[in-house]
Amino acid sequence: MAGLSFKNIYKTYEGGFTAVKDLNLEIADKEFVVLVGPSGCGKSTTLRMVAGLEEITSGELYIGDTVVNEVAPKDRDIAMVFQNYALYPHMTVFDNMAFGLKLRKVPKDEIKAKVMEAAQILGIEHLLERKPKALSGGQRQRVALGRAIVRDPKVFLLDEPLSNLDAKLRVQMRAEIGKLHRKLETTFIYVTHDQTEAMTMGSRIVVMKDGVMQQAASPMEIYNEPANMFVAGFIGSPQMNFIYVTLVKEADGVYLVNDNFKVKLPDGKANRPELAEYIGKEVVMGIRPENIFDDEAHIAAAPDCKLSALVTHTEMMGAETYLYLAVGEKNIIAKVNPRTTAKLDETIDIVFDNNKIHIFDKETEVTILN
Repeated sequence: MAGLSFKNIYKTYEGGFTAVKDLNLEIADKEFVVLVGPSGCGKSTTLRMVAGLEEITSGELYIGDTVVNEVAPKDRDIAMVFQNYALYPHMTVFDNMAFGLKLRKVPKDEIKAKVMEAAQILGIEHLLERKPKALSGGQRQRVALGRAIVRDPKVFLLDEPLSNLDAKLRVQMRAEIGKLHRKLETTFIYVTHDQTEAMTMGSRIVVMKDGVMQQAASPMEIYNEPANMFVAGFIGSPQMNFIYVTLVKEADGVYLVNDNFKVKLPDGKANRPELAEYIGKEVVMGIRPENIFDDEAHIAAAPDCKLSALVTHTEMMGAETYLYLAVGEKNIIAKVNPRTTAKLDETIDIVFDNNKIHIFDKETEVTILN
C-alpha cells in the first residue's frame, strides 16, 4: 500500500498551455481523495500523470517513497478505471478481468481465484461468461472495477467512472465504491465534476480551477469554511448566493448594508480582527440558500436580519421548496420548508441566518470570514 506526494507539479503542453500549475498535495495511504472541479480544471490531467499516461513537465511525484516521474505505467502498481470502461468487446467478462494478470504471466489457478474473488465482491459471478455488449451500464462498470481489483494495486485511479450511468444507478454505485474502498483498504483517487459525488464519497476533497488547487480539506470543512468564492460557489446545490454589501460599524455593532437591506453581523463575527481593515469598504457577502428563511418563527427571532424580497419563481422539490427571489436588482435563491405560504409575484419578508454568513474580499475573492 502507498500514499502519494505531489511536489511542485506542473504540466505544460506544446504551445505553452499549462494544465496543472504548482500542485503540492499529500495523499495518505488508504485515503479516499476526490479531485473535483469544472471541465478543463486539470483534474483528469493530474490523474493521468499519476498513471504515467501524461509526462510531468516539472516537479516530483512520489508513490510511497519512490519518485515515479520516469517509471513506466506498467511498473507503477496502480490500476485505473476509465469513464468509458474500456472493456474488450470480443472477450468475456472473465477474460476482461483476467487480461492484465495473463499479461503478467500469473499462474492460471491464481488468475481464476483472483477473478472469482473480485466477482464475488462485486456481485457479478453470474456474468462471467457474458460479453460486454450483453451487459447494462452498471454491470460494465462493475467489470471495469473488477479488472482493477484483481491486480491488487497500491493505488486505484477512477476517472469520472459514473458519468455514463443514470441517476438512480449513480447513487447505488457511489455507495458500492465507498464499500469497496473500505473493504480493500487501498488508496483511492477519484476524479469528478459532480460536487454531490465529491461530498458523499471522499474523505478529503481537492477543489481545482484553471489547473490550480483551490482548497484540500474534508467535505464539511470545504462546505462550511470555503477558502474563496470559487470553492463556496462550486460546492453546494443550489449554489451560494453572493451579494455586494458595505461593512458599516455603528454604536451597537457591525452591519452589512446595501440599497435594499441592512443586516447585523453577530457579535462573535463582528469582533473578529480580520474584519477590522474592511470596515467602510465594499465586500461580497455569501449566504447559502438553506440559511434563508421565510417562516414567522425565524423572522420574529431575528428582526435585525430581516429584508423584503419579491418571489419571481418557485420550484416544489418534495422535501423542500426553492424560492427564486429578487432583492432589488439582485436575484437570490432560498431553500425553504415545503409548507411555505409564499406565492408568485408576492413581496415577502425573509431573514438571513447571520451566523452562517460568509464574507469575501471583493478584489481577490479570498475568504475574509466564515
